[in-house]
Amino acid sequence: MAPVIARLYQCAAGFFLFLVSLGFVEGGRLLVIPQDGSHWLSMCAVVEKLSEKGHEIVVLAPEVNLHLKESKHYTRKTYAVPYTQEELGHRFHLFANQIFDEVSFPTMIIEAYSSTMFVLDLFFYNCASLLQNREVIQYLEESKFDVLFTDPALPCGVILAEYLSIPSVYFFRGFPCSLELAVTKCPDPVSYVPRCYTSYTDHMRFTQRVLNLFVSSLETPLFKDLYIRYQDIASKFLQSDVHLPTLYRNGSIWLLRYDFVFEYPRPVMPNMVFIGGIHCEEGKNLPQEFESIVNVSGEHGFVVFSLGSMVSEIPMKKAKQIAEAFGTIPQTVLWRYTGEAPPNLANNTKLIKWLPQNDLLAHPKARAFITHGGSHGIYEGICNGVPMVLMPLFGDQMDNAKRIESRGAGVTLNVLEMTSKDLSDALNAVINDKSYKENIMRLSALHLDRPVHPLDLAVYWVEFVMRHKGAQHLRPAAHDLNWIQYHSLDVIAFLLAVVLVTMFISLKCCLFCCRKCFCKKGRVSKSRKSKAE
Repeated sequence: MAPVIARLYQCAAGFFLFLVSLGFVEGGRLLVIPQDGSHWLSMCAVVEKLSEKGHEIVVLAPEVNLHLKESKHYTRKTYAVPYTQEELGHRFHLFANQIFDEVSFPTMIIEAYSSTMFVLDLFFYNCASLLQNREVIQYLEESKFDVLFTDPALPCGVILAEYLSIPSVYFFRGFPCSLELAVTKCPDPVSYVPRCYTSYTDHMRFTQRVLNLFVSSLETPLFKDLYIRYQDIASKFLQSDVHLPTLYRNGSIWLLRYDFVFEYPRPVMPNMVFIGGIHCEEGKNLPQEFESIVNVSGEHGFVVFSLGSMVSEIPMKKAKQIAEAFGTIPQTVLWRYTGEAPPNLANNTKLIKWLPQNDLLAHPKARAFITHGGSHGIYEGICNGVPMVLMPLFGDQMDNAKRIESRGAGVTLNVLEMTSKDLSDALNAVINDKSYKENIMRLSALHLDRPVHPLDLAVYWVEFVMRHKGAQHLRPAAHDLNWIQYHSLDVIAFLLAVVLVTMFISLKCCLFCCRKCFCKKGRVSKSRKSKAE
Protein backbone atom coordinates (compact mmCIF):
# COMPACT_ATOMS: atom_id res chain seq x y z
CA MET A 1 0.00 0.00 0.00
CA ALA A 2 2.81 2.39 0.91
CA PRO A 3 4.46 2.21 -2.54
CA VAL A 4 1.10 2.97 -4.17
CA ILE A 5 0.60 6.02 -1.97
CA ALA A 6 4.15 7.19 -2.67
CA ARG A 7 3.56 6.80 -6.42
CA LEU A 8 0.30 8.79 -6.20
CA TYR A 9 2.13 11.49 -4.26
CA GLN A 10 4.81 11.68 -6.95
CA CYS A 11 2.19 11.98 -9.67
CA ALA A 12 0.31 14.68 -7.78
CA ALA A 13 3.47 16.68 -7.14
CA GLY A 14 4.58 16.35 -10.74
CA PHE A 15 1.12 17.39 -11.98
CA PHE A 16 1.23 20.42 -9.66
CA LEU A 17 4.59 21.52 -11.08
CA PHE A 18 3.19 20.99 -14.57
CA LEU A 19 0.19 23.22 -13.83
CA VAL A 20 2.39 25.88 -12.24
CA SER A 21 4.67 25.97 -15.24
CA LEU A 22 1.73 26.13 -17.64
CA GLY A 23 0.25 29.03 -15.77
CA PHE A 24 3.29 31.23 -15.62
CA VAL A 25 5.64 30.38 -18.49
CA GLU A 26 4.92 31.23 -22.06
CA GLY A 27 7.06 29.66 -24.73
CA GLY A 28 10.57 30.95 -24.13
CA ARG A 29 13.74 30.94 -26.19
CA LEU A 30 16.43 28.60 -24.91
CA LEU A 31 20.06 28.44 -26.06
CA VAL A 32 21.73 25.09 -25.36
CA ILE A 33 25.50 24.63 -25.43
CA PRO A 34 26.15 20.98 -24.60
CA GLN A 35 29.20 18.79 -24.22
CA ASP A 36 29.42 16.01 -26.75
CA GLY A 37 29.54 12.36 -25.72
CA SER A 38 27.58 10.62 -22.97
CA HIS A 39 27.00 13.97 -21.19
CA TRP A 40 24.56 14.93 -23.92
CA LEU A 41 22.39 11.83 -23.53
CA SER A 42 20.78 12.92 -20.26
CA MET A 43 20.85 16.63 -21.14
CA CYS A 44 18.93 15.81 -24.30
CA ALA A 45 16.04 14.42 -22.23
CA VAL A 46 15.58 17.83 -20.57
CA VAL A 47 15.77 19.61 -23.92
CA GLU A 48 13.11 17.34 -25.42
CA LYS A 49 10.80 17.83 -22.44
CA LEU A 50 11.16 21.60 -22.67
CA SER A 51 10.41 21.43 -26.38
CA GLU A 52 7.21 19.48 -25.71
CA LYS A 53 6.13 22.32 -23.41
CA GLY A 54 6.34 24.84 -26.24
CA HIS A 55 9.76 26.39 -25.80
CA GLU A 56 11.84 27.32 -28.82
CA ILE A 57 15.26 25.71 -28.49
CA VAL A 58 18.51 26.20 -30.37
CA VAL A 59 21.34 23.71 -29.80
CA LEU A 60 24.76 25.04 -30.71
CA ALA A 61 26.98 22.19 -31.90
CA PRO A 62 30.26 21.70 -33.79
CA GLU A 63 29.63 20.45 -37.31
CA VAL A 64 31.81 17.41 -36.47
CA ASN A 65 30.43 15.56 -33.44
CA LEU A 66 29.44 12.20 -31.97
CA HIS A 67 25.87 12.53 -30.69
CA LEU A 68 24.67 16.08 -31.39
CA LYS A 69 22.38 15.23 -34.29
CA GLU A 70 19.34 16.89 -35.83
CA SER A 71 16.02 16.52 -34.00
CA LYS A 72 12.42 17.66 -34.28
CA HIS A 73 12.70 19.01 -30.72
CA TYR A 74 15.23 21.73 -31.46
CA THR A 75 17.00 23.73 -34.13
CA ARG A 76 20.63 22.71 -34.47
CA LYS A 77 23.02 25.56 -35.30
CA THR A 78 26.48 24.33 -36.28
CA TYR A 79 29.86 25.98 -36.56
CA ALA A 80 33.04 24.86 -38.31
CA VAL A 81 35.87 23.17 -36.40
CA PRO A 82 39.47 22.41 -37.49
CA TYR A 83 39.24 18.59 -37.50
CA THR A 84 37.43 15.83 -39.37
CA GLN A 85 34.97 13.15 -38.29
CA GLU A 86 37.71 10.52 -38.71
CA GLU A 87 40.10 12.42 -36.44
CA LEU A 88 37.39 12.84 -33.81
CA GLY A 89 36.62 9.12 -33.80
CA HIS A 90 40.32 8.26 -33.75
CA ARG A 91 41.02 10.46 -30.72
CA PHE A 92 38.13 9.07 -28.70
CA HIS A 93 39.14 5.54 -29.69
CA LEU A 94 42.68 6.13 -28.40
CA PHE A 95 41.33 7.70 -25.23
CA ALA A 96 39.02 4.76 -24.51
CA ASN A 97 41.44 1.97 -25.36
CA GLN A 98 44.75 3.15 -23.88
CA ILE A 99 43.44 1.91 -20.53
CA PHE A 100 44.12 -1.68 -21.58
CA ASP A 101 47.78 -1.10 -22.51
CA GLU A 102 50.10 -3.26 -20.39
CA VAL A 103 52.75 -0.73 -19.39
CA SER A 104 54.51 0.37 -16.21
CA PHE A 105 52.64 2.56 -13.73
CA PRO A 106 54.58 5.79 -14.55
CA THR A 107 54.06 5.17 -18.26
CA MET A 108 50.34 4.52 -17.66
CA ILE A 109 50.01 7.85 -15.83
CA ILE A 110 51.80 9.71 -18.62
CA GLU A 111 49.71 8.02 -21.33
CA ALA A 112 46.48 8.67 -19.45
CA TYR A 113 47.34 12.35 -19.05
CA SER A 114 48.39 12.66 -22.70
CA SER A 115 45.28 10.96 -24.08
CA THR A 116 43.03 13.02 -21.81
CA MET A 117 44.65 16.27 -22.93
CA PHE A 118 44.37 14.98 -26.50
CA VAL A 119 40.59 14.89 -26.17
CA LEU A 120 40.42 18.13 -24.16
CA ASP A 121 42.28 19.83 -27.00
CA LEU A 122 39.35 18.99 -29.29
CA PHE A 123 36.92 20.64 -26.88
CA PHE A 124 39.15 23.70 -26.67
CA TYR A 125 39.25 23.92 -30.47
CA ASN A 126 35.44 23.80 -30.42
CA CYS A 127 35.21 26.75 -28.06
CA ALA A 128 37.87 28.81 -29.83
CA SER A 129 36.21 28.16 -33.20
CA LEU A 130 32.80 29.17 -31.87
CA LEU A 131 33.95 32.41 -30.26
CA GLN A 132 35.81 33.40 -33.45
CA ASN A 133 32.82 32.71 -35.69
CA ARG A 134 31.33 36.18 -36.15
CA GLU A 135 28.37 34.89 -38.16
CA VAL A 136 27.24 32.60 -35.34
CA ILE A 137 27.89 35.23 -32.65
CA GLN A 138 25.82 37.77 -34.56
CA TYR A 139 23.02 35.20 -34.85
CA LEU A 140 23.09 34.68 -31.10
CA GLU A 141 23.00 38.41 -30.43
CA GLU A 142 19.96 38.89 -32.68
CA SER A 143 18.04 35.87 -31.33
CA LYS A 144 17.38 37.39 -27.87
CA PHE A 145 17.42 34.19 -25.84
CA ASP A 146 15.80 34.06 -22.39
CA VAL A 147 18.18 31.59 -20.79
CA LEU A 148 21.34 29.64 -21.61
CA PHE A 149 21.44 25.94 -20.73
CA THR A 150 24.96 24.49 -20.71
CA ASP A 151 27.29 21.80 -19.43
CA PRO A 152 29.88 23.88 -17.54
CA ALA A 153 32.54 21.15 -17.71
CA LEU A 154 33.54 23.19 -20.77
CA PRO A 155 33.46 26.96 -20.17
CA CYS A 156 32.27 28.13 -23.59
CA GLY A 157 28.64 28.37 -22.51
CA VAL A 158 29.66 30.25 -19.36
CA ILE A 159 31.59 32.76 -21.48
CA LEU A 160 28.69 33.26 -23.90
CA ALA A 161 26.20 33.78 -21.07
CA GLU A 162 28.35 36.66 -19.86
CA TYR A 163 28.66 38.08 -23.38
CA LEU A 164 24.92 37.85 -24.12
CA SER A 165 23.95 39.05 -20.61
CA ILE A 166 21.43 36.25 -20.08
CA PRO A 167 20.93 33.99 -17.05
CA SER A 168 22.37 30.49 -17.24
CA VAL A 169 21.52 27.05 -15.89
CA TYR A 170 24.33 24.52 -15.46
CA PHE A 171 23.80 20.81 -16.01
CA PHE A 172 26.56 18.31 -15.19
CA ARG A 173 28.02 15.59 -12.94
CA GLY A 174 30.91 17.55 -11.47
CA PHE A 175 34.36 18.93 -12.16
CA PRO A 176 37.50 16.80 -11.77
CA CYS A 177 38.82 19.33 -9.26
CA SER A 178 35.54 20.05 -7.37
CA LEU A 179 35.40 23.49 -8.94
CA GLU A 180 31.64 23.69 -8.47
CA LEU A 181 32.12 23.73 -4.68
CA ALA A 182 34.81 26.41 -4.84
CA VAL A 183 33.02 28.79 -7.20
CA THR A 184 29.71 28.53 -5.31
CA LYS A 185 31.53 29.18 -2.00
CA CYS A 186 30.20 25.89 -0.71
CA PRO A 187 31.88 24.55 2.46
CA ASP A 188 34.03 21.59 1.47
CA PRO A 189 35.78 20.13 4.55
CA VAL A 190 38.58 17.72 3.72
CA SER A 191 37.95 15.84 6.96
CA TYR A 192 34.97 13.93 5.55
CA VAL A 193 34.47 14.98 1.91
CA PRO A 194 36.72 12.70 -0.21
CA ARG A 195 38.52 14.34 -3.10
CA CYS A 196 38.32 13.20 -6.71
CA TYR A 197 40.36 10.16 -7.75
CA THR A 198 41.16 9.16 -4.15
CA SER A 199 38.50 6.39 -4.04
CA TYR A 200 37.98 7.19 -0.36
CA THR A 201 34.69 7.04 1.53
CA ASP A 202 33.41 9.75 3.87
CA HIS A 203 34.87 7.78 6.82
CA MET A 204 38.62 8.20 6.40
CA ARG A 205 41.52 7.05 8.54
CA PHE A 206 44.16 9.56 9.63
CA THR A 207 46.52 8.68 6.77
CA GLN A 208 43.67 8.98 4.29
CA ARG A 209 42.76 12.41 5.63
CA VAL A 210 46.38 13.46 5.22
CA LEU A 211 46.37 12.31 1.59
CA ASN A 212 42.93 13.85 1.08
CA LEU A 213 44.31 17.20 2.23
CA PHE A 214 47.29 16.80 -0.10
CA VAL A 215 45.03 16.03 -3.09
CA SER A 216 42.87 19.03 -2.16
CA SER A 217 45.95 21.27 -2.39
CA LEU A 218 46.46 20.08 -5.98
CA GLU A 219 42.96 21.02 -7.16
CA THR A 220 43.77 24.67 -7.88
CA PRO A 221 46.86 23.82 -9.99
CA LEU A 222 44.78 21.19 -11.80
CA PHE A 223 42.09 23.74 -12.59
CA LYS A 224 44.68 26.16 -13.93
CA ASP A 225 46.21 23.43 -16.07
CA LEU A 226 42.85 22.45 -17.57
CA TYR A 227 41.20 25.86 -17.93
CA ILE A 228 43.82 28.59 -18.21
CA ARG A 229 43.55 28.55 -22.01
CA TYR A 230 39.83 29.27 -21.76
CA GLN A 231 40.54 32.25 -19.54
CA ASP A 232 42.82 33.68 -22.20
CA ILE A 233 40.30 33.35 -25.04
CA ALA A 234 37.51 34.62 -22.75
CA SER A 235 39.52 37.77 -21.99
CA LYS A 236 40.10 38.32 -25.68
CA PHE A 237 36.44 37.66 -26.59
CA LEU A 238 34.94 39.80 -23.81
CA GLN A 239 37.65 42.45 -24.29
CA SER A 240 38.38 42.65 -20.58
CA ASP A 241 40.45 40.84 -18.01
CA VAL A 242 38.52 37.73 -17.00
CA HIS A 243 38.73 35.57 -13.91
CA LEU A 244 37.07 32.34 -15.01
CA PRO A 245 35.77 31.23 -11.56
CA THR A 246 34.06 34.63 -11.28
CA LEU A 247 32.18 33.92 -14.53
CA TYR A 248 31.04 30.57 -13.17
CA ARG A 249 29.55 32.29 -10.12
CA ASN A 250 26.97 33.94 -12.39
CA GLY A 251 25.22 30.61 -12.92
CA SER A 252 21.67 30.84 -11.60
CA ILE A 253 21.04 27.13 -10.93
CA TRP A 254 23.37 24.12 -10.79
CA LEU A 255 21.53 20.96 -11.87
CA LEU A 256 23.77 18.19 -10.51
CA ARG A 257 23.35 14.65 -11.85
CA TYR A 258 23.57 12.84 -8.53
CA ASP A 259 21.78 12.58 -5.21
CA PHE A 260 22.70 11.57 -1.68
CA VAL A 261 21.52 8.02 -2.09
CA PHE A 262 24.58 7.59 -4.31
CA GLU A 263 26.85 10.46 -3.25
CA TYR A 264 28.20 10.88 0.30
CA PRO A 265 26.37 13.57 2.34
CA ARG A 266 28.09 16.95 2.45
CA PRO A 267 27.21 20.66 2.64
CA VAL A 268 25.38 22.17 -0.34
CA MET A 269 24.29 25.63 -1.50
CA PRO A 270 20.72 26.84 -2.11
CA ASN A 271 21.12 27.06 -5.90
CA MET A 272 22.19 23.40 -6.20
CA VAL A 273 19.45 21.04 -7.38
CA PHE A 274 20.07 17.28 -7.36
CA ILE A 275 18.70 15.31 -10.29
CA GLY A 276 20.45 11.95 -10.04
CA GLY A 277 18.72 9.30 -12.15
CA ILE A 278 17.26 11.88 -14.52
CA HIS A 279 17.57 9.49 -17.48
CA CYS A 280 16.01 6.50 -15.72
CA GLU A 281 12.65 5.39 -17.05
CA GLU A 282 10.30 2.56 -16.34
CA GLY A 283 11.32 -0.51 -18.28
CA LYS A 284 9.55 -1.05 -21.58
CA ASN A 285 8.79 -4.33 -23.32
CA LEU A 286 11.91 -5.88 -24.78
CA PRO A 287 12.34 -6.30 -28.54
CA GLN A 288 11.54 -9.81 -29.68
CA GLU A 289 15.18 -10.88 -30.15
CA PHE A 290 16.03 -9.94 -26.55
CA GLU A 291 12.79 -11.35 -25.15
CA SER A 292 13.61 -14.75 -26.62
CA ILE A 293 17.12 -14.70 -25.10
CA VAL A 294 15.76 -13.70 -21.70
CA ASN A 295 13.10 -16.41 -21.73
CA VAL A 296 15.66 -19.10 -22.55
CA SER A 297 17.71 -18.07 -19.49
CA GLY A 298 15.26 -19.90 -17.26
CA GLU A 299 15.33 -19.68 -13.48
CA HIS A 300 18.99 -18.64 -13.39
CA GLY A 301 18.25 -15.37 -15.17
CA PHE A 302 20.77 -13.25 -17.03
CA VAL A 303 23.68 -10.82 -16.59
CA VAL A 304 24.11 -7.55 -18.51
CA PHE A 305 27.66 -6.49 -19.43
CA SER A 306 28.51 -3.10 -20.94
CA LEU A 307 31.53 -0.82 -20.58
CA GLY A 308 29.67 2.25 -21.81
CA SER A 309 29.27 4.03 -25.12
CA MET A 310 32.99 4.72 -25.58
CA VAL A 311 34.35 1.18 -25.07
CA SER A 312 32.82 -1.53 -27.24
CA GLU A 313 35.87 -3.74 -27.82
CA ILE A 314 38.88 -4.78 -25.73
CA PRO A 315 42.21 -6.59 -26.35
CA MET A 316 41.80 -10.28 -27.17
CA LYS A 317 43.79 -11.44 -24.14
CA LYS A 318 41.44 -9.66 -21.76
CA ALA A 319 38.37 -10.68 -23.78
CA LYS A 320 39.37 -14.35 -23.44
CA GLN A 321 39.72 -13.96 -19.66
CA ILE A 322 36.27 -12.43 -19.42
CA ALA A 323 34.74 -15.08 -21.71
CA GLU A 324 36.29 -17.82 -19.57
CA ALA A 325 34.73 -16.35 -16.43
CA PHE A 326 31.30 -16.15 -18.05
CA GLY A 327 31.51 -19.85 -18.87
CA THR A 328 31.65 -20.70 -15.15
CA ILE A 329 28.24 -19.24 -14.22
CA PRO A 330 24.82 -20.68 -15.06
CA GLN A 331 23.31 -17.32 -16.03
CA THR A 332 22.97 -16.13 -19.62
CA VAL A 333 25.30 -13.18 -20.31
CA LEU A 334 24.34 -10.34 -22.67
CA TRP A 335 27.64 -8.68 -23.60
CA ARG A 336 27.67 -5.43 -25.56
CA TYR A 337 30.71 -6.02 -27.77
CA THR A 338 31.69 -5.13 -31.32
CA GLY A 339 35.18 -6.62 -31.47
CA GLU A 340 36.35 -10.03 -32.64
CA ALA A 341 34.62 -12.84 -30.75
CA PRO A 342 36.91 -14.66 -28.28
CA PRO A 343 37.56 -18.27 -29.39
CA ASN A 344 36.63 -19.61 -25.93
CA LEU A 345 33.21 -17.93 -25.85
CA ALA A 346 30.79 -20.12 -23.89
CA ASN A 347 27.29 -21.07 -25.07
CA ASN A 348 25.69 -18.94 -22.35
CA THR A 349 27.29 -15.71 -23.65
CA LYS A 350 25.69 -13.59 -26.38
CA LEU A 351 27.72 -10.86 -28.09
CA ILE A 352 25.49 -7.94 -29.05
CA LYS A 353 26.42 -4.65 -30.76
CA TRP A 354 23.63 -2.73 -29.06
CA LEU A 355 21.34 -3.56 -26.16
CA PRO A 356 18.41 -1.81 -24.44
CA GLN A 357 20.27 -1.55 -21.16
CA ASN A 358 17.60 0.03 -18.94
CA ASP A 359 14.85 -2.26 -20.24
CA LEU A 360 17.01 -5.32 -19.61
CA LEU A 361 17.89 -4.20 -16.08
CA ALA A 362 14.20 -3.59 -15.37
CA HIS A 363 13.39 -7.21 -16.25
CA PRO A 364 12.72 -9.43 -13.19
CA LYS A 365 15.24 -12.02 -14.42
CA ALA A 366 18.18 -9.57 -14.34
CA ARG A 367 20.63 -10.96 -11.76
CA ALA A 368 23.71 -8.73 -12.10
CA PHE A 369 25.05 -5.75 -14.03
CA ILE A 370 28.71 -5.52 -15.06
CA THR A 371 29.48 -1.86 -15.69
CA HIS A 372 32.40 0.53 -16.03
CA GLY A 373 30.98 2.76 -13.30
CA GLY A 374 29.68 5.69 -15.34
CA SER A 375 26.94 7.67 -13.60
CA HIS A 376 24.33 6.75 -16.23
CA GLY A 377 24.84 3.00 -15.83
CA ILE A 378 25.09 3.16 -12.04
CA TYR A 379 21.80 5.01 -11.72
CA GLU A 380 20.10 2.53 -14.03
CA GLY A 381 21.37 -0.22 -11.74
CA ILE A 382 20.09 1.64 -8.67
CA CYS A 383 16.70 2.48 -10.20
CA ASN A 384 16.09 -1.15 -11.17
CA GLY A 385 17.63 -2.71 -8.06
CA VAL A 386 20.30 -4.82 -9.79
CA PRO A 387 23.58 -5.53 -7.90
CA MET A 388 26.72 -4.57 -9.78
CA VAL A 389 30.21 -5.72 -10.62
CA LEU A 390 32.16 -2.55 -11.35
CA MET A 391 35.18 -2.27 -13.66
CA PRO A 392 36.11 1.43 -13.55
CA LEU A 393 38.24 2.62 -16.45
CA PHE A 394 38.90 6.38 -16.18
CA GLY A 395 37.70 9.71 -14.80
CA ASP A 396 35.27 9.67 -11.89
CA GLN A 397 34.42 6.00 -12.41
CA MET A 398 36.80 4.83 -9.66
CA ASP A 399 35.07 7.12 -7.16
CA ASN A 400 31.63 6.06 -8.42
CA ALA A 401 32.53 2.40 -7.97
CA LYS A 402 33.75 3.04 -4.43
CA ARG A 403 30.43 4.64 -3.49
CA ILE A 404 28.47 1.59 -4.64
CA GLU A 405 30.91 -0.88 -3.06
CA SER A 406 30.95 0.98 0.28
CA ARG A 407 27.16 0.62 0.45
CA GLY A 408 27.35 -3.13 -0.08
CA ALA A 409 25.59 -3.01 -3.45
CA GLY A 410 28.45 -4.17 -5.66
CA VAL A 411 32.00 -5.46 -6.04
CA THR A 412 34.83 -3.50 -7.68
CA LEU A 413 37.48 -5.15 -9.85
CA ASN A 414 40.65 -3.77 -11.42
CA VAL A 415 40.04 -4.52 -15.08
CA LEU A 416 43.79 -4.71 -15.80
CA GLU A 417 44.79 -6.97 -12.93
CA MET A 418 41.73 -9.18 -12.53
CA THR A 419 41.78 -12.85 -13.51
CA SER A 420 38.97 -15.05 -14.77
CA LYS A 421 38.57 -16.40 -11.25
CA ASP A 422 38.27 -12.88 -9.82
CA LEU A 423 35.42 -12.05 -12.20
CA SER A 424 33.72 -15.40 -11.62
CA ASP A 425 33.94 -15.00 -7.83
CA ALA A 426 32.59 -11.44 -8.04
CA LEU A 427 29.61 -12.52 -10.13
CA ASN A 428 28.83 -15.44 -7.83
CA ALA A 429 29.05 -13.10 -4.84
CA VAL A 430 26.62 -10.45 -6.09
CA ILE A 431 24.21 -13.07 -7.48
CA ASN A 432 24.19 -15.60 -4.65
CA ASP A 433 24.90 -13.45 -1.58
CA LYS A 434 21.49 -12.03 -0.67
CA SER A 435 23.01 -9.02 1.09
CA TYR A 436 23.99 -7.41 -2.24
CA LYS A 437 20.44 -7.66 -3.57
CA GLU A 438 19.00 -6.39 -0.29
CA ASN A 439 21.37 -3.41 -0.23
CA ILE A 440 20.73 -2.38 -3.84
CA MET A 441 16.98 -2.71 -3.29
CA ARG A 442 17.28 -0.47 -0.23
CA LEU A 443 19.15 2.13 -2.32
CA SER A 444 16.55 1.80 -5.06
CA ALA A 445 13.69 2.36 -2.61
CA LEU A 446 15.39 5.46 -1.19
CA HIS A 447 16.15 6.86 -4.64
CA LEU A 448 12.64 6.33 -5.98
CA ASP A 449 10.93 7.72 -2.86
CA ARG A 450 10.77 11.33 -4.06
CA PRO A 451 7.94 13.81 -4.65
CA VAL A 452 9.02 14.77 -8.19
CA HIS A 453 10.87 12.87 -10.91
CA PRO A 454 14.34 14.39 -11.52
CA LEU A 455 13.46 15.16 -15.14
CA ASP A 456 10.41 17.19 -14.10
CA LEU A 457 12.50 18.90 -11.43
CA ALA A 458 15.15 19.92 -13.97
CA VAL A 459 12.52 21.28 -16.35
CA TYR A 460 10.88 23.21 -13.51
CA TRP A 461 14.11 24.98 -12.55
CA VAL A 462 14.99 25.90 -16.13
CA GLU A 463 11.54 27.47 -16.47
CA PHE A 464 11.95 29.10 -13.06
CA VAL A 465 15.03 30.92 -14.33
CA MET A 466 13.07 31.92 -17.44
CA ARG A 467 10.21 33.33 -15.37
CA HIS A 468 12.36 35.29 -12.93
CA LYS A 469 15.27 36.20 -15.22
CA GLY A 470 17.67 34.31 -12.97
CA ALA A 471 17.74 33.25 -9.33
CA GLN A 472 19.57 36.13 -7.71
CA HIS A 473 17.88 35.50 -4.35
CA LEU A 474 19.78 32.20 -4.08
CA ARG A 475 23.17 33.85 -4.52
CA PRO A 476 25.02 33.93 -1.18
CA ALA A 477 26.71 37.10 0.05
CA ALA A 478 29.91 35.06 0.25
CA HIS A 479 30.54 36.00 -3.39
CA ASP A 480 30.95 39.64 -2.32
CA LEU A 481 33.63 38.87 0.25
CA ASN A 482 37.33 38.58 -0.38
CA TRP A 483 39.35 35.63 0.90
CA ILE A 484 40.30 37.39 4.15
CA GLN A 485 36.70 38.42 4.90
CA TYR A 486 35.26 35.00 3.96
CA HIS A 487 37.48 33.23 6.47
CA SER A 488 37.01 36.05 9.03
CA LEU A 489 40.75 36.55 9.23
CA ASP A 490 40.23 40.27 9.75
CA VAL A 491 37.87 39.58 12.66
CA ILE A 492 40.29 37.06 14.14
CA ALA A 493 43.15 39.56 13.76
CA PHE A 494 41.07 42.27 15.44
CA LEU A 495 40.08 40.03 18.35
CA LEU A 496 43.65 38.83 18.71
CA ALA A 497 44.83 42.44 18.78
CA VAL A 498 42.22 43.26 21.45
CA VAL A 499 43.36 40.30 23.54
CA LEU A 500 47.03 41.21 23.15
CA VAL A 501 46.41 44.88 24.01
CA THR A 502 44.30 43.86 27.00
CA MET A 503 46.99 41.47 28.17
CA PHE A 504 49.65 44.14 27.66
CA ILE A 505 47.69 46.76 29.62
CA SER A 506 46.91 44.21 32.35
CA LEU A 507 50.57 43.27 32.58
CA LYS A 508 51.61 46.90 32.78
CA CYS A 509 49.03 47.54 35.50
CA CYS A 510 50.26 44.55 37.49
CA LEU A 511 53.88 45.67 37.16
CA PHE A 512 52.94 49.19 38.19
CA CYS A 513 51.08 47.92 41.26
CA CYS A 514 53.94 45.62 42.15
CA ARG A 515 56.48 48.43 41.91
CA LYS A 516 54.32 50.73 43.97
CA CYS A 517 53.75 48.07 46.59
CA PHE A 518 57.33 46.86 46.91
CA CYS A 519 58.83 50.33 46.64
CA LYS A 520 56.59 51.55 49.51
CA LYS A 521 57.65 48.66 51.74
CA GLY A 522 61.26 49.37 50.91
CA ARG A 523 60.95 53.04 51.97
CA VAL A 524 59.17 52.11 55.20
CA SER A 525 61.86 49.60 56.19
CA LYS A 526 64.65 52.09 55.46
CA SER A 527 63.02 54.80 57.59
CA ARG A 528 62.74 52.36 60.52
CA LYS A 529 66.41 51.47 60.25
CA SER A 530 67.45 55.12 60.23
CA LYS A 531 65.41 55.83 63.41
CA ALA A 532 66.91 52.86 65.18
CA GLU A 533 70.42 54.05 64.46
